[in-house]
This record gives sequence, C-alpha cells and structure tokens, in this order.
Amino acid sequence: MSTPAALVTGGATRLGRHFAESLAAAGYDIALHVNRSREEAEVVAEGIRAQGRACELFACDFLQDDVGQLIEQVTQRFPQLSVLLNSASAYAPAPLAETDLAMLETQFRVNLFTPLLLTRHFANAVESGQVINIIDNKVAYHQYPYAAYLLSKKSLAEMTRMAALEFAPRIRVNGIAPGVVLPASQRTSDYIDWRIEGIPVDHQGAPDHLVQALHYLLTNDFVAGQILYVDGGESINLVGRHSENYPG
Repeated sequence: MSTPAALVTGGATRLGRHFAESLAAAGYDIALHVNRSREEAEVVAEGIRAQGRACELFACDFLQDDVGQLIEQVTQRFPQLSVLLNSASAYAPAPLAETDLAMLETQFRVNLFTPLLLTRHFANAVESGQVINIIDNKVAYHQYPYAAYLLSKKSLAEMTRMAALEFAPRIRVNGIAPGVVLPASQRTSDYIDWRIEGIPVDHQGAPDHLVQALHYLLTNDFVAGQILYVDGGESINLVGRHSENYPG
C-alpha cells in the first residue's frame, strides 16, 4: 500500500507507453488509461506486471465520459496515487480556413479540457503529488496548418503555468514539449532529414531523451511551472532575416 502510483493517459501507445514503462521501472504502480487501444494496453500492462509492479487498465472516452470518475476509480485501486501524466492527445491538421467547430471541440476537449479537469480532480483527491503535461515543441511557433491542434496545445502550456501557481506547494505542475522523436508513420525519410536540418544538435531525438526529462521533473522539487523543450534546440532556431544573412 505504500508504493506510489502514477496515472498515465494515452499510455498504451507511442510516447505514453514509454512514459508508463519508465515510471514502472522507477518503482511506480501504473494506472493505465485506455480508450480505443485496448489490445496494445494489455501488452503494456503485461510487461509492467512482469517487472513486479501493479498495473490496471482504466477505460475512459475523453469525448464522452466524466473524467472525474476516472480519478475516483484510480484512487480507489491505487490510494497512493501521486503522479498524473497527461499524454493522451488528439491531432488533426487543418488551417484556420478549414477548421470547423467539430474539429475545435475534439482537439480542445482532449488536449486542454481533459488535462485541466483531470488536474482539478487529481488535486482534490491527493495530499501531494505532481502533474506533468505532454505538450509539443510546435507551441513555440505559429504554424497555422495545425490551427486547432496547436491552439489547444498552446492553451495547455498556459494552463500548466497557471495550475503550477494555483496548486503549489502541494502539487508541482510542469510540462514536456517533445520535438522530432517519434514522427508519424506517414512521414518520409526525406521529410525527417529535412526536419533534422533545422535542429541545432543535428540529430533526431529518442524516447529515452523524453524519459530523462520526465525523471528530471519528478526528482527536482525546485522546478515548477516550466515547459521543458526536449527538441535539440529546434524551437529556438529562430534567427530571423537580417542584412548579414540576406542572400541577394
């Protein structure tokens, strides 16, 4: 009963899976949120249990269900819940001119409203703990081809700072903004190479880089309200145009 526990949303696939497995390796029991990826979640849970940690699946559709009940169910099973990691995300590219209400509602509900409400219920349910929001290094830009997605993630970054103020010192709230780590499967190698050209450290990231960032935030109790960009410096690569780099 003294083992700490972590709730990981979207923990069955991609980065969420890496975060869940690394938290288990660090000694946390895992509450694994799942929606449509049930089979993948069962595989992750089996692996975590093989490490000697408890892992339970908790189904919740963030577009329909009451997320307050998710926290209630998790704390009933894991009374020592101390970490909420908001990794679940909705992504659909479209510029402003093609963004409709349904797209806004879906992406804002999953990417902003749900983390906000989960944070609220988590803060009401635990004596102390940490919230870590997985954002995106795109929040450093104004890339209008991803209007609804990016606006929701920018709002999540601001919510992270706001919540850090409201819930400190009892709960620390921070965020991680990944760069080119796990590109979507449809991205070509030429596209990835082109993206790497804009990364100052000149290479793609790996999930382990994000896991290291996660554990830094978990263990450093003097960090609060920060968005940790793990992107090889891509988000600061904004020199701008001036007379010395004018090609004419």
